[in-house]
Amino acid sequence: MITKDDILEQVQEKDVEFIRLWFTDLNGILKSFAITNEELENAMERGMGFDGSSITGFQDIEESDMIAMPDLDTFTILPWRPQEKAVARMICDVLQPGGDPYEGDPRYVLKRALAKMEKMGFDHFYVGPELEYFYFKSSQNPEPLDHGGYFDLTPLDLASDLRRDTVLALKKLGIRVEYSHHEAATSQHEIDMRYDDALKMADNMVTYRLAVKEIAAKNGVYATFMPKPIFGEYGSGMHTHQSLFKGDKNVFFDTDDQFHLSPYAKAYLGGVLKYSKDIISILAPWINSYKRLVPGYEAPVYIAWSRNNRSALIRVPQYQVGREYATRIEVRCPDPSGNPYLQLAVMLTAGLKGIEEKCKLPEPMELNLYELNEKERKEKGIETLPSTLEEAIWYAEKSEIVKETLGPHSFQRFITLKKNECEEFNRQVTDYELKKYYPVL
Repeated sequence: MITKDDILEQVQEKDVEFIRLWFTDLNGILKSFAITNEELENAMERGMGFDGSSITGFQDIEESDMIAMPDLDTFTILPWRPQEKAVARMICDVLQPGGDPYEGDPRYVLKRALAKMEKMGFDHFYVGPELEYFYFKSSQNPEPLDHGGYFDLTPLDLASDLRRDTVLALKKLGIRVEYSHHEAATSQHEIDMRYDDALKMADNMVTYRLAVKEIAAKNGVYATFMPKPIFGEYGSGMHTHQSLFKGDKNVFFDTDDQFHLSPYAKAYLGGVLKYSKDIISILAPWINSYKRLVPGYEAPVYIAWSRNNRSALIRVPQYQVGREYATRIEVRCPDPSGNPYLQLAVMLTAGLKGIEEKCKLPEPMELNLYELNEKERKEKGIETLPSTLEEAIWYAEKSEIVKETLGPHSFQRFITLKKNECEEFNRQVTDYELKKYYPVL
């Protein structure tokens, strides 16, 4: 555990002039303000005040005073800023003026879910998300930077160098990377972080997204985590591997089960399946998210699980002898544009609810679900995820599990934000409509 004195010593030794204090709004957009090194000690002891009414999904104007309290363990120097008069960052918990946690802080939402997990007797919620993204030549026009495909090794090009520089930056930030590669779509890429405890991973996820964008911008290009920026191409997903541990024991593993899944794992998996419609608006939170969640592009829309079949909502990677600790489930419907704290919280809560309710696991679907017609899917009892954000919000608004996870404050604000987004979109006249209808109507 790092101490205040440790941080002040690092600031002195490494010539840190500014410290940026980070937190996210309800949508997961990173917010930040800077303090000088002279203010750091006071910030670590008392926090720094800010106007919560100006943050999307936070407070009303008549109750706007908030405090950003830095988490000491998140202190790190930003490698893309000059190292002379360096800039560091600390991720903050948002507090009320009296010092109590602010219930609308997304980081606190995840902390509440983790507290429930610990109360149920588990010690760790390990997650390993795979965040995909695109590189484009500019922020104004989605012109691809490369035309590679899955795992393509192209001659030295800017995209390969961007991934390399991003991996090096992440390592300097203390984030462990397992591998990086070109993804399936044109100009689509992925850098995979090594699994970690959920709170630390959520912090790493918001850091990862900024690092990808910063390194791209330094090289004159644009990186986006928009789920579906190109028509006719694969969208960007965030397959999320997850498991529960007691101490150093993976409670998802059972050596005698045909799938090597314990009763805990089966009930957890069953819970995520059962509540997938309820939580999808958090996992895929934008109108554009549902342009990705369509059949035929490897994005899961059918509520089922499998071991090898990637058209199912949840996949269970094959067990490898001697790697019991790696037994996990992979939820494939989230995308990388959402709020990581809320996304991890609702998946965990759905899984824990499955354990509480002793959800039974249906048989795996080891066939290409895209090739089944509607009648065949109905006969097998396979339901589909909502096809629009509007439909997803309809399920969320009626969901006790979403309300429990987000808390009444954030729940109501999230529903209102997303309803407003849908209404705004429904008033738009799109290029598609003009091209299809204007010449003939």
